[in-house]
Amino acid sequence: MTRDWLGEFEVYLRVEKRLAQNSVYSYLLDLAKLNEFMSARDVALTGVSRDDILCFSKELRARGLSSRSVARTLIAVRGFYRYLVKDGIMVGDPTENLESPPTHRHLPRFLSGHEVGRLLNAPNPGDPRGIRDRAMIEVLYATGLRVSELVGLKTNQLNLQLGVLACMGKGSKERIVPIGMEAIRCVQSYLDDSRLLLLKNRRSNYLFVSRLGSGLTRQGFWKILRAHGRQAGIRQALTPHMLRHSFATHLLENGADLRSVQVMLGHSDISTTQIYTHIARERLRQIYKKFHPRA
Repeated sequence: MTRDWLGEFEVYLRVEKRLAQNSVYSYLLDLAKLNEFMSARDVALTGVSRDDILCFSKELRARGLSSRSVARTLIAVRGFYRYLVKDGIMVGDPTENLESPPTHRHLPRFLSGHEVGRLLNAPNPGDPRGIRDRAMIEVLYATGLRVSELVGLKTNQLNLQLGVLACMGKGSKERIVPIGMEAIRCVQSYLDDSRLLLLKNRRSNYLFVSRLGSGLTRQGFWKILRAHGRQAGIRQALTPHMLRHSFATHLLENGADLRSVQVMLGHSDISTTQIYTHIARERLRQIYKKFHPRA
């Protein structure tokens, strides 16, 4: 009976690597492409050669996939074969020394300080949902949380007295993130005046709740944020991740060190955080060109 190598690799990703559900799903989608390609060539996954991988890479580009998508797929393929070699299933790694196609990394979009200010003032302070929305946006901008981390916050993860929150990030890794005084004030106002009104005698462990008393979804908060963005006159399509980018960019612009920003964002590799230094440099160049009389 043929062993289910992809199924075993999935267990490895979930149990040993402790990757998030979305990451595991992405890996499996990319490896499904490999499995389909090799099956058509009548090549077993454990019998793949370097030439087979090169042909697979060419096929992906022939299908019209971008260099970025091909590179991401090859990351999954490399991880799979490193796993097989590590477990002694294969002697050699067919992806060793395999170069990924060059990719152009676009700089993340972020908001200016003035845009953030307009966005924070957009929710209606006289409405329980408006008070909740202001608190959520304040927390997102003050901490750089991912949207899934924000909507997943429980009441016991927040300590307003100490000014910190504990969140569970990718790979079920917990990190402690400080929150500023303005975010603390807005969350306290929400807890004092709005949360019980939204719950209507119901109970929930979630910090931020909907008008039905349940936790908010990522998609639900996305719609809320976009509506407030339009109200604030922000022309670009607003996403929760743009506030995360704004958080990191504004910290670096104001003198924060890269390592501290990495810890607060929950990046396992500092190279991921370094993209924000490119943003800061580009912004400095723009300011120079705009204001220097001889630029």
